[in-house]
Amino acid sequence: MQSAELERVGSAAQAADTRGKHRVTAELKRLEQEARFLEEELEQLEKMEAASAACKELLSNVESRPDPLLPVTNGPLNPTWDRWFEGPQDPSGCRCWIL
Repeated sequence: MQSAELERVGSAAQAADTRGKHRVTAELKRLEQEARFLEEELEQLEKMEAASAACKELLSNVESRPDPLLPVTNGPLNPTWDRWFEGPQDPSGCRCWIL
């Protein structure tokens, strides 16, 4: 009776061992694939130019063109509006007592 139990335990251990080997192999393959992916990404980064140079080029292109959604004005459309945003012309002329 003990020999039959030992055989069952031995065969179960062997089955568990194969599953463990399969898991280890699958994990190893996953890690190798991830390492290959990272190596490819490093190669691509080495081939790219510096990001600051690309940003400077983009900034110069954006700054050189006017925004198509904003109207282009070379001065105030109505010069009388400027008087509301300027201070008083005569310092003694402002006699507003709000507070």
